[in-house]
Amino acid sequence: MQEIGTVISSPEGPSSDEFWFVIKENKGIPVRKGEFVQLQAKDGLLVARVDQVIKTNRYFLYPESVSEYEREGRKMFEQFPVERWEYLIAHAFSLGVYVNGTQQRVSFPVSPGDKVYKIDGKILSEFFGFDENGINIGNVEFYNVSAKLNITKLLQKHLAILAMSGAGKSYLTSVIIEELLDRPEKLGRPAIIVVDPHGEYIGFAEDPNYISRTKVYNKSNISIATHHLSPANIAELLPQISPVQKRELTPIIEGLQERKRTYNMNELIKEVENSNINQKTKAALVAWLSELNSTRLFSNRDSPSIEELARAGQLSVLDLSDFVHLKERQIVLTYFARKLFDARRKEKIPPFVLFVEEAHQFAPGGEEEELAISRGVIEQIAREGRKFNACLVLISQRPKRLSTTALSQANTNIILRITNPVDLQHIAESTEGITKDVLEMIPGLKVGEALVVGEAVNYPVLVKVRERRSKKTEKGMKLEEALIKYNIQKSLDSKDLEAFM
Repeated sequence: MQEIGTVISSPEGPSSDEFWFVIKENKGIPVRKGEFVQLQAKDGLLVARVDQVIKTNRYFLYPESVSEYEREGRKMFEQFPVERWEYLIAHAFSLGVYVNGTQQRVSFPVSPGDKVYKIDGKILSEFFGFDENGINIGNVEFYNVSAKLNITKLLQKHLAILAMSGAGKSYLTSVIIEELLDRPEKLGRPAIIVVDPHGEYIGFAEDPNYISRTKVYNKSNISIATHHLSPANIAELLPQISPVQKRELTPIIEGLQERKRTYNMNELIKEVENSNINQKTKAALVAWLSELNSTRLFSNRDSPSIEELARAGQLSVLDLSDFVHLKERQIVLTYFARKLFDARRKEKIPPFVLFVEEAHQFAPGGEEEELAISRGVIEQIAREGRKFNACLVLISQRPKRLSTTALSQANTNIILRITNPVDLQHIAESTEGITKDVLEMIPGLKVGEALVVGEAVNYPVLVKVRERRSKKTEKGMKLEEALIKYNIQKSLDSKDLEAFM
């Protein structure tokens, strides 16, 4: 073990929560802010995180003295042994005590004079609760220690990936998807379904390593079987339907299902028009059903079927980038998420992980929540999914606009850079394990740095996200790359035109 310092007395301690230590002179940089240290305490091996590093010198403590010497043209280092009295002090928060492979709370302070050491990588891995068979999202900052997160702790009680635009949330999501697809078959693989509003994950279908395990469904091949819609399903898609109108619609649908094995939305509308229900009710139902029909999402079959959508070890991407209207996207998510959850409760499909990009569009909070038809099913899966291994991953750049009910059920958060104070406050209020010092780290994160908080780790940990192995889609490419590509294409088009002339 490398000794790096000695605990000192200060007006504040050492206490059971924190301590200061003077850093031992070393070549290079002995310890940085954010690193972890260990020392032998009375209760066991204490692990702490360095919160601050301060450099001080007794000859520069008094500004009037420094000013006087500078004014007279004398240099401090020529008059006094300045270098001998420059030293570093570190402030550290005590995280826990490690005893025989178990962790305990810190209940007794360390002593002044105790030696502080760089932490051992194996101890660090065990202390955070990493799993050798877990999902490797990268390395712990400053250490060659893989952050391998236990799949049950990370996903069963749901995950939220939160970051401002451009901070790397889709990149991190792709890394997690790679880990799930590449998971050893003997350990079991879940079905992976991604609701993709911007076509950011279709690159998996173009990658030689993943093409055979990826299915992409878009506007051209997504459809909903009208005959599979119960009155409750229709009421979910049309929340403006009153209980009375739903009651009137129920026998119409039941009668049509008895006479026909399959039917489309046009046939259902005609059945309503030919019914004997109240004229006002009839007119309202026909108008609303016609509105659904105008989306062209409804036919006489489901595409994909739930069995096609949820296959163990397969990535299914619902590419919604060609759907212009948000309501159409919400209809797709609502229908297929509901079918997935119902099928999983009956164990007709394998355990699945449902990734929802731009989750604040599908499960908004505040004033927008009543307008989002997909909010109900997302919140239900968030509340009940863990019982059935129906796992939910919410990805959002606007946590404040995301349903508090859904976000609070995500027991693990992976947070990348966020600077909006409103979003930071919302995270603090909705997430367990976010302390003040952890919250203060978030705005300063660099692209590709992620803070893992919650069920998946024993303590908050900063991770440098590993490089992805899969092909990136051209959507969302850097501006410089897009400009160069456009110029090349424009040049080729000009040459083709000249050749034609």
